[in-house]
Amino acid sequence: MKTLLYGLITGVLFGFLLQKGRVLRYDKQLGALRLLDLTIVKFMLSSVVVAMIGVYLLVDLGLAKLSVKSLLLGANILGGLLFGLGWGLLGYCPGTSVGALAEGRWDAVFGILGMLVGAGLYAEAFPYLKTTVLTWGNYGKLTLPQLLGVSPWVVIPLFAAGAVFLFRWLEKRGL
Repeated sequence: MKTLLYGLITGVLFGFLLQKGRVLRYDKQLGALRLLDLTIVKFMLSSVVVAMIGVYLLVDLGLAKLSVKSLLLGANILGGLLFGLGWGLLGYCPGTSVGALAEGRWDAVFGILGMLVGAGLYAEAFPYLKTTVLTWGNYGKLTLPQLLGVSPWVVIPLFAAGAVFLFRWLEKRGL
């Protein structure tokens, strides 16, 4: 129960930050898709950096266990294409569609319903996918630190520094 409460609190906080960062707005979504306004990219990259630090800190303190999923190229490529198609058609990604609905934008309901239908179709197709797409390019449970043979605390500062460099570069170009 305590874990669910933590999930609820962090989810509400993340939704609040999505709203305050104005990434729920359609113009921001369209700007990201057209590579003209990268506010969403900067927001998500910031989230990744914070999550990297937080997750590995919790793991090192023994408060969490890292559960790495297998790297499946077929699944990632097909999933990425479907995700991009849905985002392009709807104008919201899954997280922002829920946030947009919370702000009262009823057009997001169609995307949420589409996600639920898609999840159901995936569940029905899973036995077939398990023997086809989900076997293509299976590299096992792999992380970047494992691949490089270094501590995560070597990769994290380099990734964070790269993110800061990218943020500055994007800001200079007005993106």
